[in-house]
Amino acid sequence: MDRWARKRTQGPLGSSNLKVGIFDDNRKTRIPLYGSLKSWVNLGRMSDVPSKGGFSFDLCKRNDMLIQKGLKAPSFLKTGTTIVGLIFMDGVILGADTRATEGPIVADKNCEKIHYMAPNIYCCGAGTAADTEAVTDMVSSQLRLHRYQTGRDSRVITALTLLKKHLFSYQGHVSAALVLGGVDITGPHLHTIYPHGSTDTLPFATMGSGSLAAMSVFEAKYKEGLTRDEGIKLVAEAICSGIFNDLGSGSNVDICVITKGNKEYLRNYMEPNPRTYVSSKGYSFTKKTEVLRTKITPLMERVEITEVGEAMEE
Repeated sequence: MDRWARKRTQGPLGSSNLKVGIFDDNRKTRIPLYGSLKSWVNLGRMSDVPSKGGFSFDLCKRNDMLIQKGLKAPSFLKTGTTIVGLIFMDGVILGADTRATEGPIVADKNCEKIHYMAPNIYCCGAGTAADTEAVTDMVSSQLRLHRYQTGRDSRVITALTLLKKHLFSYQGHVSAALVLGGVDITGPHLHTIYPHGSTDTLPFATMGSGSLAAMSVFEAKYKEGLTRDEGIKLVAEAICSGIFNDLGSGSNVDICVITKGNKEYLRNYMEPNPRTYVSSKGYSFTKKTEVLRTKITPLMERVEITEVGEAMEE
């Protein structure tokens, strides 16, 4: 496609309109372009730029140009989490922090980010809390129906396929980044699932805003054949690294150990940030505070219904 095709047509009100498109020499057809004439001209100028090797920043320049011309860029939601997982000699260990944020506000200090999928499969969620809970609950119910139908334990690859197909269909607009782990008849499995549906299969994985800090711990200290205690210690250290180096992660450390035929959920396994001072008296208003008005609104009232008149004949 190296030539521009231009054609003048008569508009509905008799005005002359200019249709612009790219002429495909192979198909001998004109591919129309839609938008304002100024955008067409700018696109034509961009097409004159010779192609280079490496990463192309054309779209970045285009976005900056559109923002300067008054286009409102789509907003995004800043989320924070550190979730990790690794494979040890007997199974899989998952870990997560417990901080939930609403922008700069800590909404929940002790939320659960390790979600139940099946008796032998669990999933850590990063991103929007509502999305991660809804997606994992939906797939968990589908796995339960599959177990009822087949009479067999769920496989990790089944959960992975259901999750990635659902997320891919929404093209990343469902903000759920997941670390899926479990042990089935084929052995231990660990996968990462990105919000747009891309997946990885790894011996150790991290996701969330604190993933870089956690990954630095894994890359330095992970080795094959870890024991249960060594794996738990390494996962806790990776989560703590995310907690202390990422503002979006914090509070406590949750760990889930999955082995063949057994799982162990260690809720609040570690509390690296304990509250140093807690007032025993709590908060009370001063005695000088003047009460301006007192109003009691009953939430429920008893209503008596009295039937008047005779019943209607059938």
